[in-house]
Amino acid sequence: CDTCGGEEAKYRCPRCMKHSCSLPCVKKHKIALSCNGVRDKTAFVSVTEFTDLNLLSDYRFLEDVGRTADAAARDLSVHRPTTNKFINYLRNRARRHNINLKTLPIGFTKRRENSTIFNKKEQKFYWHLKLVFPHCHAEYTLKRVPEDKTLADILKPYIDPVESDPVVCQRLKIYTASPRSDVQILMKIENRKQNSTRYNELDASRSLLENLKNKVIIEYPTLFVVLKKLKKDMVVLGQEATESAEDSDSGSSSLSSEEEEGEIRESS
Repeated sequence: CDTCGGEEAKYRCPRCMKHSCSLPCVKKHKIALSCNGVRDKTAFVSVTEFTDLNLLSDYRFLEDVGRTADAAARDLSVHRPTTNKFINYLRNRARRHNINLKTLPIGFTKRRENSTIFNKKEQKFYWHLKLVFPHCHAEYTLKRVPEDKTLADILKPYIDPVESDPVVCQRLKIYTASPRSDVQILMKIENRKQNSTRYNELDASRSLLENLKNKVIIEYPTLFVVLKKLKKDMVVLGQEATESAEDSDSGSSSLSSEEEEGEIRESS
């Protein structure tokens, strides 16, 4: 059992593949890892591990997507002029700020939970925003965040050792204990191939609006707060060459050390 470590495991979580021995341990692991226990139907499976069960799962997933899209198309609220008018208004306003705002059909979760508005009186956006802290498996949703608020101020209630909530601070202690220079704020680049995911690095000292300019946003921004030393597969756009060069340097250095060891053995 990955939770108590004392009993033989009887169950395996479909979501995170953690082993558990009993219902109390299942509940503890869900709380500790913020795991919902639902299998990720879109998780990557290599060709060598692909089976008939995976094929059947994909087929059922596509059927579910088709039913959801059909139900959304039949929803009467989709055809209401006020709904389309509001969405088009948000898109046009975002376009004036060089933001390519895209929306999903009504019925999709992100469309339903999006609370972004444009205040005509103040002439500014109030964004629906999601913060993801991958190293702690934590997510937080913020509503009506003003566009002129800096990212540093947005993150203060979460990772600032002084101003953050004690409960949140304890959960995100790996962030609060790290220097601010090690914290990176990334946003996924949309409209890329599945196997070439890249992220834009955002400037914490700039406002939310300045960071969103010249970017594609689907419904609302999702920001990933990461630590440079723990970042693994999240490649920042423009840094691919640097990282590959570092990998090649480390490979050459290890090779040279092996050659030196071989020369020492031969001489001895």
